[in-house]
Amino acid sequence: MAILTYRWQARAMAAITPASYPPAVPARAGARRFVVYGAGAIGGVLGGRLFAAGFPVTLIARGAHLAAIRADGLRVESPEGAETLPVPAVGHPREIDWRPDDVVLLAMKSGGTADALSALAGVVDPRTPIVCVQNAVANERAALRVFPNVYGVHVMFPAAHLTPGVVQAQSSPVSGILDLGRYPHGVDGTAEQVAAAFGAATFVSEPRPDITRWKYTKLLGNLGNAIDAVCGRGDARRVAVDRIRSEGMAVLRAAGIPFVPFVEDRARRGDILQVKPVNGQARTGGSSWQSLARATGSIEADYLNGEIVLEGRLHGVPTPANELARQLANRAARDGTPPGSLPPEDFVALLDAEDEAFERSLRTEAAERDGGVLPTT
Repeated sequence: MAILTYRWQARAMAAITPASYPPAVPARAGARRFVVYGAGAIGGVLGGRLFAAGFPVTLIARGAHLAAIRADGLRVESPEGAETLPVPAVGHPREIDWRPDDVVLLAMKSGGTADALSALAGVVDPRTPIVCVQNAVANERAALRVFPNVYGVHVMFPAAHLTPGVVQAQSSPVSGILDLGRYPHGVDGTAEQVAAAFGAATFVSEPRPDITRWKYTKLLGNLGNAIDAVCGRGDARRVAVDRIRSEGMAVLRAAGIPFVPFVEDRARRGDILQVKPVNGQARTGGSSWQSLARATGSIEADYLNGEIVLEGRLHGVPTPANELARQLANRAARDGTPPGSLPPEDFVALLDAEDEAFERSLRTEAAERDGGVLPTT
């Protein structure tokens, strides 16, 4: 694909925004509009791909990213080139003239979901479909408190956002896999329509009646995000990630939460996703890595590792590896620490120290129960 760039006449026509320019292809007659709330890596690429495929799209973004999109359009880079798309963008839901058939795609990190739902509740029809194109498993439940029509998405989508106004689709020719279903279970006409739209916009998407099972498997896969961010993606991280995921599976089993076996998840992925260099640069890291790289001050660990910690506390299962990962990721985000600053061997050493302290506490408790005599071995 040749590089496609819309050349704005910004200086001569300062009052005209990118929304005034024609889309890359003719709009699809009768298509529902997608309002993408959170136009970062996932939301930006998804919104851009839908827009380029002829679907009406409005982005909700913020800060420098919003300013860049409004001034110059949304630049979507991929292994095949780049498009600069005149996608309409606003800073808040109240700036949108809402339509009865709109579909909201939530694409911010989980920490921003509560504020987004609050902002939406004041301006949209309560029956509006809310589609959670997000990692973690808490978003759908939060949305269901406010809106009755909620959909979960199993997000398998290599993308990046490091520069205002620019997002990267890192898999080609398929941008991602976005299976979805009604939350907590079921498939309806809206799920089928949204899946069809995704399928027309360079994604693979199937409606699934058991989407929650798939999302919990994705949660287990995402538990390593904190390690990727804090320790980097070298081979030595494997020991740390294995311990974190083993804890996660033990917690879900104790809680009676079903999840799809990893072998089934891998079969679904197959060789659909083909991650390739963009602008000659190989993929660096996932969403948590990007949070540290952009120094956003926050990270999603509370809703990934923290979800396992929460379920572990509720069901009496120790989760020292996930708690340590959660704490270190949050500390790195607060302190502005660059990604990959902690060697994975150091993480394992810290975790071993936590395990030893836990074992000592157990021995102390046992000794107190037995009359105050500590065991010798």
